[in-house]
Amino acid sequence: MKRFLIVNADDFGLTPGINRGIAQAHERGILTSASLMVRHAGAREATDYARAHPGLSVGLHFDLAEWRFQDGNWEIVYQVVDPQNAEAVRAELDRQLALFEALLGHPPTHLDSHQHAHRTEPAQSVLRSAARTLGVPLRHCAPAIRHCGDFYGQTAEGVPFPEGISLGHLTRIIEALPPGWTELGCHPGFANDLDSIYAAEREEETRVLCDRQIRDVIRRNAVELRSFPQSRTST
Repeated sequence: MKRFLIVNADDFGLTPGINRGIAQAHERGILTSASLMVRHAGAREATDYARAHPGLSVGLHFDLAEWRFQDGNWEIVYQVVDPQNAEAVRAELDRQLALFEALLGHPPTHLDSHQHAHRTEPAQSVLRSAARTLGVPLRHCAPAIRHCGDFYGQTAEGVPFPEGISLGHLTRIIEALPPGWTELGCHPGFANDLDSIYAAEREEETRVLCDRQIRDVIRRNAVELRSFPQSRTST
């Protein structure tokens, strides 16, 4: 069985610096897809880029809230609506989907969420329903597309983990890909305009994703780079 790899960047549209890193990783590297945050300052710039580069598949990165690990505890940075209120979550998802279509002129190619908020209820059921209606995959919930989040430069508590975004580590991830479809999550970008505990790591991700050696690794291992729309005819 063949091995297909979707390399998907989260946080598209969050800031111009992140947009620039995603564009670089797409044009010079192995990035094939991105997940758009429609609520943020760089969203229109991101969609202008996506319109000009139709080879980049773009999904919705549903933005419900953000948490930050600080002083030994997880603290909320912002909350769009109450994540325990199913009706509020559904209404906010509908609003962000409508904004997505207004910006790009078509529905998203896939669905996921900021900081994996949809892995808990009621958001999971709300996004599952939307994914079925749209006929698109939902991260962690599409059996035919495995999600790999191993390319990441911090621990769960926000401690730097540079090995997690090294060239060697990405090489091992690619070499160990199972047959079928895999989505590799990543966070390329430039951090000059970003307020985040995950900042400098984004620039290193961008560099590694654009490293020529990674294309050689993909070629040697007979891995085929793909995007989400291409998965629909094969899953």
